[in-house]
Amino acid sequence: MADLVDSVLSLFGTRFPFKFVYTSEYWMVDMGPHIFPVKKYRMLYEKIIALGARPEDFLKPEPASDDDLLLVHTPDYVNKVRSGNLSSLEAQSLEMPFSSQLIQFFLLMTGGTIKAAEEALKAGLAVHLGGGFHHAFPDHGEGFCLFNDVAVALEKMKQERRINRAMIVDGDLHQGNGTASIFSKKDYVFTFSIHQMDIYPDHKPGSSLDIGLWSGDNDEAYLEALQPHFPRLYEEYKPDLVIYIAGADPYQKDLLSGLDISAPGLKKRDRLIMESARRLKIPLVIVLGGGYADQIEETVEIHFNTIKEAIRASKKGPQQLVASLISPK
Repeated sequence: MADLVDSVLSLFGTRFPFKFVYTSEYWMVDMGPHIFPVKKYRMLYEKIIALGARPEDFLKPEPASDDDLLLVHTPDYVNKVRSGNLSSLEAQSLEMPFSSQLIQFFLLMTGGTIKAAEEALKAGLAVHLGGGFHHAFPDHGEGFCLFNDVAVALEKMKQERRINRAMIVDGDLHQGNGTASIFSKKDYVFTFSIHQMDIYPDHKPGSSLDIGLWSGDNDEAYLEALQPHFPRLYEEYKPDLVIYIAGADPYQKDLLSGLDISAPGLKKRDRLIMESARRLKIPLVIVLGGGYADQIEETVEIHFNTIKEAIRASKKGPQQLVASLISPK
């Protein structure tokens, strides 16, 4: 069925049942020789276009404002970043070259997750072809994360009274230490993280619920650890919005991963998390998170599988899309 869906969508250029947030500026930042593959954003966009997406299926983000950033980050930190005055240790903790281009990249990424949250609250589902920078704390960035786009977006939705409570479902390889810390004393955000334990970050502040795995854990262990919590957490917590960090980095061939999770295993993860949210009619934002496979095409394919699972999970999934295209008008 998946191949038939791909062919029909590509042939007829059918409109997607949700919007994407994306700008070409995401992949234009110069990282130098770095493990963080910004090119993946462009490659994923091109695959979605080939699947039949049209210009109207994409929303362009605006850079986050200082007012947005200050919902989460301290004035001193925002001022340091904006003025380019991070100390050498602060810049080093980012593990990527600090520059004006990098600042603009993260302002756009944060604005992109805000826009995706706004769209999801209107339409039920939105996909940000970026985002998921969950290691940024209020007063510093680290681990490839300058600003915490997910936290800023949720705080903005809360402050504007668009939501009462929200949930972060973090499927990235690494524990979301920044988001866990930011929301540790705020009962209106439930933070869930399933991650590898024996890697960065060394200190893992407690999320509302942490599921830890260890080097060598495979699909079976991963899915057995995940399945008991969905849809149970959605039903018990009743969030008004879910942000799902659909990291590609638990993949068995990822350069940073010690887990033995296959691409099909990650598809099953996506399906479990997304279908139960959509079935319960909880607005859902999908952000990409990490992904560092030696072959960038494999990272992009995992992200692309997440997009196809989002189609499946939406109100008009692949079978209905195919039926509508091949049925008489």
